[in-house]
Amino acid sequence: MAEFKIVDGETRGYSDVEAFIEMVNRLNQHSMPEAHGLFDDAGDIYIGRAPGRLDVMGGIADYSGSLVLQLPIQEATIVGLQRSNDTMLRVVSGGADENARLPDLEIHVSDLISQGEPITYDSARSFFAKDPGAAWGSYVLGVFLVLMREKRMTLESGARLLVSSDVPEGKGVSSSAALEVATMMAVCAAYDIELEPREMALLCQKVENLVVGSPCGVMDQMTAVCGEPDRLMALLCQPAELRGTVALPDDTAVWGIDSGIRHAVSGADYTSVRVGAFMGYRILAELAGMDVTPGDPGIGEPVSVSDPRWNGYLANLSPSEFEQTYAQDVPRWDEGRAFLQNYGGTTDPVTHIDPEMIYNVRMPTRHPIYENYRVKTFAELLTTTAGHWQIELLGELMYQSHASYTTCGLDSGGTDRLVELVREAGPDKGLFGAKITGGGSGGTVAVIGRKGSDATVAAVAERYAEESGHNPYIFSGSSQGAASFGTLRLAV
Repeated sequence: MAEFKIVDGETRGYSDVEAFIEMVNRLNQHSMPEAHGLFDDAGDIYIGRAPGRLDVMGGIADYSGSLVLQLPIQEATIVGLQRSNDTMLRVVSGGADENARLPDLEIHVSDLISQGEPITYDSARSFFAKDPGAAWGSYVLGVFLVLMREKRMTLESGARLLVSSDVPEGKGVSSSAALEVATMMAVCAAYDIELEPREMALLCQKVENLVVGSPCGVMDQMTAVCGEPDRLMALLCQPAELRGTVALPDDTAVWGIDSGIRHAVSGADYTSVRVGAFMGYRILAELAGMDVTPGDPGIGEPVSVSDPRWNGYLANLSPSEFEQTYAQDVPRWDEGRAFLQNYGGTTDPVTHIDPEMIYNVRMPTRHPIYENYRVKTFAELLTTTAGHWQIELLGELMYQSHASYTTCGLDSGGTDRLVELVREAGPDKGLFGAKITGGGSGGTVAVIGRKGSDATVAAVAERYAEESGHNPYIFSGSSQGAASFGTLRLAV
């Protein structure tokens, strides 16, 4: 096999991209026999790269319209795509870590088409759910379906895709969004589809919401597409309004410490808290006298609300107004069946209420209202003040956010212990705050401290390892989002 070389684009000095190109050129060697013949010399290979993200502030308040602050991490997913003349879509997972490789996938183009039209999203979810071991393919192949349905992409022949990622899965740093975005970058380059960065992120969210079936907000995909290295991306999730980037002070740094407890956005805890928040919004809409068109109580179809005050988002309600006017009328818990009978449904199009389940309502409702205020305060401190006390306030806001996650039921023993260890180390050792990230219930803890406190962070991780038996991965460093990185084209 002849050697592929870059003919368009550049690696921008990223060693993972350089390693990926080397991997492409050794596919026919014994180190990757399972991928032998994946690519041939006849066609160009298009490469997209997208980073994971560290949720510094905002987290699960994204689906309620909060401001969020996200840092693109150094770790990224890379996808290479070559179009083929057959009718198969083949996906191979590669990389240096044999244990991290996923099962090969292969489907017919016709599996995504019915009677000349792209299959429905419901049909796609059912199709990919048939083989749990191959379910990861929905994040990759779902990109083709979304582009076919939303952008009228024509798919008449197949493609070969190679996926390599060093974004750890299940750590709460958005490995799924990195995979979706890197894939879409490669697909769009190979099929001459032009997308604005914001539209690309929203389409990748559709992959996760409608094909994968995970009810995530859009902050993960927006960070993977639009993030800038070493800066916090400010995003107002209404639904996805970029508010620029915010720099950390020169003497301040953030890290991520993996708890070893697997996190999944599709998990019951995350979904039930999201449902509880939208139940709360529906109750508030009634209390505020808004015009509501109920759904069908039998199936809980989304209701519509004419909302001139909060624009459909809980985060637009101030903490003081919530506490003074509404909090006492929002139940702590509510049974799904009783809620459907009383209110007909919620405004959320991607979750459904289980009539048999009892939902935490008051705390998931309160969380985004207060979180939005915390995030705005955090951003304001970064942009307008520079006192020695500033980092202490930033740390306290992170501690408050973590405590609020706990009241929603999204805590875990491991993440709680890591936050405790950071608090025990404290300002004297350079650490000022910590919080659980993303969807909670495990995953990674974000830590803020003085730059140069890496040894203290390592000591926290070492003590956690001694207690838990899990050796934590520490995230540090940053890299650029997919849009500014662009794509590479390889040819022999």
